[in-house]
Amino acid sequence: MIRLTNEQWERIRKHFPEEHIPDGRPGRKPIPTRHVLEAVLWILNTGAQWHMLPQSYPNYKTVHRRFQAWCCNEVLRRVLTDVANDLRDKGALDEEECFIDATFVMAKGGGSEVGTTKRGKGMKIMAIVDRHGLPLSVSTHAANHHEVRLVQLCFDFYMIEAKPKNLIGDRAYDSDPLDEELRNDGIEMIAPHRSNRRKPPTQDRRRLSRYMRRWLVERFFAWIQWQRRILVRWEYHAHNFLGFVQLACLVVLFRRF
Repeated sequence: MIRLTNEQWERIRKHFPEEHIPDGRPGRKPIPTRHVLEAVLWILNTGAQWHMLPQSYPNYKTVHRRFQAWCCNEVLRRVLTDVANDLRDKGALDEEECFIDATFVMAKGGGSEVGTTKRGKGMKIMAIVDRHGLPLSVSTHAANHHEVRLVQLCFDFYMIEAKPKNLIGDRAYDSDPLDEELRNDGIEMIAPHRSNRRKPPTQDRRRLSRYMRRWLVERFFAWIQWQRRILVRWEYHAHNFLGFVQLACLVVLFRRF
């Protein structure tokens, strides 16, 4: 059984609308949103199919319907943004030095935003984390797009107001146009040069020492992939899979309160 603590629920309950059924109307009674969210967290953690939801939770059809409504209305994104800003106000997030990377996820359920690669059909989970490895941005994209072209899209899902001063990535982010684009936004991109680079080097060797801490973003992906529903995308709709990724990030952030 997965249960939210009272403190966790009170922190996020304002974002979740309760189901309204008029008094006197025949039929089932409204199901508390907290019980529905706990059922979705069970699916996230176990990776089980919806119809395998235990009887101690609400009916799986109700849970699935409410979860899809949250994903369509970006409820989970607003929850994640609110919790991230609370942590920043408490000093638990530090955007001075951030790390960016992507991880590949197989997509066996078909649907939209699925790209074909040498590894098969799948998606990319793009993430920006702070110097503690906590998520500041998370998004999903078709796997056949190069990561350099996804950086600005990743910032569309950025959760706090202050942008990072230094953004550290691997060799996939060695791009002079990307460096210039981010520099115009006040962000310094730090990435080692590719071995086949023909242009003159632009990176300061002293600043490249920050690259040694890039393991923080790798650890973040390991954290969220403890949730089995993240390992393989079974959802037909891309926004439903993004909803599970956002819930996994919420679990990570809750550990800091």
